[in-house]
Amino acid sequence: MRDRERQILEEAQERLGYTFRDPMFLFNAFCHSSYAYEVNQLGREIKNNERLEFLGDAVVELMVCDILYRNYPDSNEGDMAKVKGAVASEEVLTELAREYNLGKYVFLGKGEEKTGGRTRSSILADTFEAVCAAIYLDGGLSAVVGVFGERFAQQIDVFLSGQRIFDYKTALQEITQDRYRELPEYRLVKMDDNGKFVVELYVHGKKLATGVGNSKKDAEKNAAKKAYQSLSQSFDALDVSNSSSTPDENSPSDSINSSTLKNDAMS
Repeated sequence: MRDRERQILEEAQERLGYTFRDPMFLFNAFCHSSYAYEVNQLGREIKNNERLEFLGDAVVELMVCDILYRNYPDSNEGDMAKVKGAVASEEVLTELAREYNLGKYVFLGKGEEKTGGRTRSSILADTFEAVCAAIYLDGGLSAVVGVFGERFAQQIDVFLSGQRIFDYKTALQEITQDRYRELPEYRLVKMDDNGKFVVELYVHGKKLATGVGNSKKDAEKNAAKKAYQSLSQSFDALDVSNSSSTPDENSPSDSINSSTLKNDAMS
């Protein structure tokens, strides 16, 4: 490990409030594929963080499930699943990555650096998952909870108190059904150069938003959030008054009352 890399890891550990027994876990967590490729081309072998991202996705979900199970003993499986999906979403992970300034520490290739990869949501969310996996491998689940558990518990409370929307897809459906008597249409456009899913959202043939995510589901959620915010800010954001197309008959997805889980836990 080079001096610059070692210095960055020391700063990151101080920011996280956790000292690694094996700093190589953290180093690998910060190695974006673009950086690993460039370094390996120069004859130095390092691993990128993709395997850690994979593990970190499961670690984050386990941590959230553990908090829900312990703090809300009367909650049912269905409600816990919806809360987990909201709190462990790419959107929340990106926010937490920014809060811990992880973008400052990630190692990027020159091209990714020039195109703004350090602030890109998908890279930040992936890096957060990789860091969670690194801490898990170094110190176990209790170490991950010690670093991030309180923040995730706070996020759960934010959703349960109604300060934040659980499911933008359901919320958007309610708006489009009420105003335009039809459901949004999600169209998978392509996979981008980083292997992300790109989805366009249409209502009555008009494109309202584009979403990108690690999965088709995440891309749809991101598109729904953008469209919901647009329609919430302007009643006239979509003018379909002169249209006569038949509304989509697809059934809307299940929704959750944001107070249900908290009320169950308190009863």
